[in-house]
Amino acid sequence: MEKKMLFIFNPRAGKGQIKSKLVDIVDIFAKHGWEIIIYPTQRARDAYEQARKYANQVDMIVCSGGDGTLDEVVSGVNQENDRLPIGYIPAGSTNDFANSLFIPKNMIKAAEIIMEGHLYHCDIGKFNESIFAYIAAFGLFTDVAYQTDQDLKNVLGHVAYVLEGMKRIFDIKSCHMRVEADENVYEEDFIFGMVTNSRSVGGFKHLTGKNVDMNDGLFEVTLIKKPRNPLELQEIVTAILTQEDNTEMIYSFKAACLQIEADTPVPWTLDGEYGGKPSKILIQNCHQALNIYLSNSKKPVLR
Repeated sequence: MEKKMLFIFNPRAGKGQIKSKLVDIVDIFAKHGWEIIIYPTQRARDAYEQARKYANQVDMIVCSGGDGTLDEVVSGVNQENDRLPIGYIPAGSTNDFANSLFIPKNMIKAAEIIMEGHLYHCDIGKFNESIFAYIAAFGLFTDVAYQTDQDLKNVLGHVAYVLEGMKRIFDIKSCHMRVEADENVYEEDFIFGMVTNSRSVGGFKHLTGKNVDMNDGLFEVTLIKKPRNPLELQEIVTAILTQEDNTEMIYSFKAACLQIEADTPVPWTLDGEYGGKPSKILIQNCHQALNIYLSNSKKPVLR
């Protein structure tokens, strides 16, 4: 019996580059015996809705777009059939998740890997009742991803995020939070926090650490305290730029589960998309819950 695939793509992602590659990609899938349902996304959350609709009707879902498109597909599949395999052809501005798993930028090669690679069982995260593929974050600059215009992203790539973020550097806001991470408690005024399963954030590598295992059941967590003076702000900036964990202004650790209580509602971003403004958050690692095709030639254990 012929295998059936849903192929979802975002026609606007990454300067619309998939338009010139679409026939070749579909041809690769067809030559490997797949019956293909092709669907270009029409609006926000469209990939999520289509993934839910077809999760129990197909043998695999392949998506192409940025991390936001992947997030929608992962969330939709997780809602209906979390065993369903996923293939990813990156076409966004930064592609943090793809970079972390050594998925090539070349769309044709990425399609070939989906057909010829191996199934890798990757961790994902649960944020209250929502799913995220690789990052949940709050605070400084985290709204940049979902407030940056798509056309600007297409022209400038991840530099667009930097330019948008620079506008906020003199408007640092903080929130008092109590964070319970496994058996540890952190209670401070924080200006930024991220819970990740990735080695690349916003196109910048190693911000989450140099020893990242994508299926160890643990998140990499970074919490940055509110600086009380320019010297402490400089200390934070230096630590981030040099990637040296030598400051008391930044908490950096691994955890499988976090319970967070904030004094006021805090906007969060999940994989670059708006994640709401909860004041109580439960973040859980869903160990090896994502089944994704990767190359046989490289191991997605990043050191």
